[in-house]
Amino acid sequence: MAKDQSTLRDHHGWLRQTMLPALLALIVLLIGGVYLDLQNTTLARERAQARVLAELALIRAKVEGNITANIQLVRGLVSTISTEQTTMTPERFAALASRLFEEQSQLRSVALAPDLVVTTTYPLAGNEGAIGLNYLTNPAQRGAALLARDTGRLVLAGPVDLVQGGRGFIGRFPVFTDSPDGRQFWGLVSAVVDMDALYADSDLTNPALGVDVSLAVAGGMTPFFGRDLSDEEPVTAEVSLPHGTWIIAAVPKGGWAAATGDNWLFRLAIAAAGILILVPIVITGCLMGERNRHFRAVKRREADLTRVTRRLDLALGISRIGVWEMDAVTKDLVWDDRMNQLYGLATDGGPRSYLDWRQALHADDLAQAEDDFARGIATGRYESTFRSVHGDGTVRHLRSIGAVYSDPDCNPRILGINWDVTTDVELNLELKQATATTQARNAELETARVRIEHNALHDSLTGLPNRRYLDEILQGLAGRGFGADQSIALLHIDLDRFKQINDTLGHAAGDAMLIHASAVLRAKCRDGDFVARIGGDEFVVLTTANDSQEDLAALAARIVRRMRQPVPYEGHECRFGVSIGIARGCVSTLEGRQLLINADIALYRAKARGRNCYEFFSEALQAEVINTKRVADEILSGLERDEFVAYYQPQFDAQTHDLVGVEALARWRHPTEGIKTPDSFIPVAEELNVMATIDRLILEQALADLARWDGMGLGVPRASVNVSLRRLHDEELITSLRKLDIAPGRVSFELVESIYLDDGDDIVSWNIEQIKELGIDVEIDDFGTGYASIVSLQKLHPTRLKIDRQLIMPILTDPAQRRLLTSIIDIGKAMGIEVVAEGVETMEHAAILRDLGCDILQGYAFARPLNPADLEVFLSAQSWRKAS
Repeated sequence: MAKDQSTLRDHHGWLRQTMLPALLALIVLLIGGVYLDLQNTTLARERAQARVLAELALIRAKVEGNITANIQLVRGLVSTISTEQTTMTPERFAALASRLFEEQSQLRSVALAPDLVVTTTYPLAGNEGAIGLNYLTNPAQRGAALLARDTGRLVLAGPVDLVQGGRGFIGRFPVFTDSPDGRQFWGLVSAVVDMDALYADSDLTNPALGVDVSLAVAGGMTPFFGRDLSDEEPVTAEVSLPHGTWIIAAVPKGGWAAATGDNWLFRLAIAAAGILILVPIVITGCLMGERNRHFRAVKRREADLTRVTRRLDLALGISRIGVWEMDAVTKDLVWDDRMNQLYGLATDGGPRSYLDWRQALHADDLAQAEDDFARGIATGRYESTFRSVHGDGTVRHLRSIGAVYSDPDCNPRILGINWDVTTDVELNLELKQATATTQARNAELETARVRIEHNALHDSLTGLPNRRYLDEILQGLAGRGFGADQSIALLHIDLDRFKQINDTLGHAAGDAMLIHASAVLRAKCRDGDFVARIGGDEFVVLTTANDSQEDLAALAARIVRRMRQPVPYEGHECRFGVSIGIARGCVSTLEGRQLLINADIALYRAKARGRNCYEFFSEALQAEVINTKRVADEILSGLERDEFVAYYQPQFDAQTHDLVGVEALARWRHPTEGIKTPDSFIPVAEELNVMATIDRLILEQALADLARWDGMGLGVPRASVNVSLRRLHDEELITSLRKLDIAPGRVSFELVESIYLDDGDDIVSWNIEQIKELGIDVEIDDFGTGYASIVSLQKLHPTRLKIDRQLIMPILTDPAQRRLLTSIIDIGKAMGIEVVAEGVETMEHAAILRDLGCDILQGYAFARPLNPADLEVFLSAQSWRKAS
């Protein structure tokens, strides 16, 4: 009966140990399988989107890069045409344009269109149909051409049907010319980008693409490339263009369902894994019963072992000796707690192996300790001294002794002891280290001296020599490998667009560009050339100039060409260029520092030419620099001697021709050259940062003249005075104006539209508002030539708009120009702003402007700019009445 009850208890125990865990495991596996299946489906969709997005980003970068590269190629041609349009011949144009097609691009043709009519194209073959094309009469291309002309910026349009056949994208670059009457529109340079070539080079038509792609204009509904993907949840990105944005979209070929794949294999794998988990659980439950039967016997043996161990631990604990035993064949180890303590291991009584001992040894002692151990097994007597490294980094010196013994029917075993001898070893090491310390310190001092000397002469970022090293080289050229009669050349190199990269991507990106630039210079220069970084983004190459000037030009051209290549940085393509100034000289006749100065002068000219080029120093360049310095010195002297005076051009009511004001214009009364107009001194004055001073002087003279004219009864209502941008940035401007006690309505400040109207500077905006509160009118000068928006015009709300003379001159013969002028006048009327027309050359101009609704007239038809004395005679005699 007792046996049956024991069997029943064993059966119930088996059920509890086997079936219940199996049932719980089955429930957990079902829940986990469903969750994993959902997660796998989601991850598959996300991976597909990531692949599509990566491929789309590459295509977008190629499209944007190809368009930008084509535009950059043409910009250099446009700059040359801007300076040579009056002397440009078809042969000269063909020579310039042919260079563009030497570069890898998608350009199909480049054409000149003075006055919006195509007169020249390159290449002519295949593009004859474009000759004579008038953009004003071509409905398909008229809008983009007028937009480029009116905005003064590049306009990219397309794809469009070309008159010479085929389709393409057309970039129109406006070209302006400077004349005494101001900046006037000359025409367009049109660059045709072949549509098929652009698509092919950007991989849009690559059959190996794993995605379907479409291109559309931002805000448009129908793509101009590819099919409509809007209903297929596409991945999209923006392609930034010089004028507008494209939207590029992509989906996997075959759709998202095909991209995510079939999940049935994954589900079968989950089911198989569940079976593999359940089977061991059932088997384990069966084995648990057998384990319980042996448990009591094991407990008795453990009690006996504990008693024996306690006695042995008591004996060894007093002596602080650790005992170990190892099977010579299996390498299994048995360590007591003191052994674990000696080796920095946990005293958990866990199993140890030969590998545990080996891993605890110091790397420098491992080979010798293993040799001693192998020799001990062979001889039967083991003895060794070594270091052990604990987990916290503590190093202990240990002494080990052991002996080999064998039991019947067992593998040979080694029984031994270990003890700590760290204290004795450390005493010996301290004696040795005391001797070595002095020698090490002497060596460190010598190393530090060499390192300090190297750091003082080299740039820490690029490793190139620095400015100090260059100065030493230039101070003693003859003694540093250059012969006295040897010709040398110095290339002064400055990175273009480096500041923009530094400001937009951060200093780490700037450092990466500097390192790249230094690597390029090392690669392009010879081994014997001296390459140095002498400033933030400035480099110098010092080389022997026994080669011809053509060889130096070729070296500079290689550097410029290589530096223009894009540099990848953290997913961005950084583009910058270099400007190079080159100076040559003989070691015996030219001081090294003068050579650097000459190269710097040439570098300044290279930057003025538009950057990404090189320039050789010449006597003409030096003369130009000397002349600029002379003008600068004379301007400073002229300010001290009050040589800058105000001239006045009267302004008249368009209906009655009554005097309504005068414009104060700056003139320089040069002691030897007579009266000089602003174009002869303003560029140098702006570099000297004295334009604000000149503006202040003209304002003070105008106020004094107004007061004198009031006393004479001449009745000049107000004076308009130009204000420079630098003066508007002056935080003390309003304080200085308050001290002048200006009567409200007597003074107007003219702000140039292209500089000030859309300026977002807080100081400028605050100063303009305070100027209005002081009763000073605000006028917008040269309106129509800048880029001001209607919104910004409403925000500023000036008293008057001055229409630029470029818009006034053509109204005698051009009806379209009259309509444009009428629109500007209507805008002013609608906003309650008076409209002033400057550059009124004839009375016929005056009559038309009056009929169009213009309020105020100013120009040679009435009077030229006059000095105060001549203006007083002019006003007293009512001379303009006779002219009108």
